[in-house]
Amino acid sequence: MEALLAHGPFAEFALLLIISAVVGAIAVSLRQPLLISYIVVGILLGPAVFGPVNAADQIHLLAEIGVAVLLFVVGLKLDLAHIRNIGPVALATGLGQLTFTIIFGFALTLLMGKSAMEAIYIAVALTFSSTIIIVKLLSDKQELDSLHGRIAVGFLIVQDLAVVLAMMTMSALRGAGDAGWAEVSGSLLLRLGGAAVLLYLLMRYVLPDLVSRMARSQELLLIFAIAWGTGLAALGDYVGFSKEAGAFVAGFSLASTAYREAMNARLTGIRDFMLLFFFIDLGGKLDFSTLGNELLPALVLALFVLIGNPLIVMAIMGYMGYRKRTGFLAGLTVAQISEFSIVFVAMGISLGHVGPQALGLTTLVGLVTIMLSTYMILFSQPLYERLAPWLGLFERKRPYRELEVEAQGRPQGQPRIIIFGLGRYGSRLLQQLAAERMPVLGVDFDPEAVRALRRARLPVRFGDGEDPSFLESLPLQHAEWVVTSFPQWESNRAFLHALKHAGFTGKIAGVVRDDQHGKALDAAGVARVLNPFTDAADYAARSLLEELGGERTGGLQ
Repeated sequence: MEALLAHGPFAEFALLLIISAVVGAIAVSLRQPLLISYIVVGILLGPAVFGPVNAADQIHLLAEIGVAVLLFVVGLKLDLAHIRNIGPVALATGLGQLTFTIIFGFALTLLMGKSAMEAIYIAVALTFSSTIIIVKLLSDKQELDSLHGRIAVGFLIVQDLAVVLAMMTMSALRGAGDAGWAEVSGSLLLRLGGAAVLLYLLMRYVLPDLVSRMARSQELLLIFAIAWGTGLAALGDYVGFSKEAGAFVAGFSLASTAYREAMNARLTGIRDFMLLFFFIDLGGKLDFSTLGNELLPALVLALFVLIGNPLIVMAIMGYMGYRKRTGFLAGLTVAQISEFSIVFVAMGISLGHVGPQALGLTTLVGLVTIMLSTYMILFSQPLYERLAPWLGLFERKRPYRELEVEAQGRPQGQPRIIIFGLGRYGSRLLQQLAAERMPVLGVDFDPEAVRALRRARLPVRFGDGEDPSFLESLPLQHAEWVVTSFPQWESNRAFLHALKHAGFTGKIAGVVRDDQHGKALDAAGVARVLNPFTDAADYAARSLLEELGGERTGGLQ
């Protein structure tokens, strides 16, 4: 192995990826998130086991890019409409959990002999739950659109906003020296005000047209997104914020555009790949000579996160009128800390606020809580059945708010039909269904077609139907029919595979131009095959026969 590593960075990276794939496969078989396996790989290849990695600088650079892409994607998901409609329960639960965890986590960390600054960083780190892991687990269990799933995603958004604000605040302390909090706060608010004004002008007058031009090519749109994210990350670092905050702002600035789902879908795979290097870099830098002293504090803090966070969520949701089961299932999603926690403490090291011991402690807490909470979420129902007799404390006699939600029935505005491909046939079908007040949604990756239909006030989204990540962003769980008007069988085959992967359980209709294409769709299980040419000819023939029949009848009279 040493000979291979000495051969050069390329061989080292190849070995790194092979080991990551093997260890990742083991983690998946144990139903564990991949980020744990990546940290293990970093430990294996770090100084603790096989010795230092020669390409450490390259890995660190890729790690920084990975974090920037991660924060960019987070910002990309936070459009203003979502923030406005986040709901009182998500906001109250999110803020309540943050406040509880910070206060008690800070006190608990101080009691363990940590400094005030370390206690601040660790307490804040304990508040963040992994959006990536939770959304993936809920999606796999088909609970993402359940009541507790929607609430969980809501307070995860609150946490994502909080982590960015925390990063910006702590970055403002860099180089503050002996300056007081008032001076630091004033400087931060001034820079935030300037950034807000600039961001508004860009979002209002520059970015919509610029992104629209870039969207003419899917590849160019991806390159632009990465360039914009890393560019603002570098600018954020230059003006005294952090690279993470700059990347988040870059994503947020594009969140209100029509192309955010497409960019998010394209970036998901890149984000996951680049974060591999962050966690490997993290694992390689863990100092095991000091971690032995952190085992007991890590265990105490892990129990605090595993038990305390769910309890506060249950208490708030119960007070607000939700059943104990809903509160319990939503509460389990915060029984862990996230990759953001590790990123946040790692940023503290780079700012000189905390030492490696704080990062080691946070990482240990992360490993324990992520591993255990994964099984808690996967087996949430059996766990609830065992604990239900003791959970009545967290439920009102009449859970009025949940009863109101149940009375609403089907979510308003959710499409019953989704049309993929908005050419002449697809756009006409969309127009006719919308005219009949049928809840419908059109999807296409042609920005000109999307823009034209949006000007006509028709419900459309920009995105690639063949991309499974993009399909997961659509309300497929409410759709009864999906219509594909892709002209090629190859495109439809990829689309049907992605649709199955996204968990769509409704019926599918396919638009074809020839009989061979129709037979292929029929063999693939498509419920209805539509041929515009034969359908139009049949309609024309019936119309002519009706006219001729009317003339003959008139002649007899």
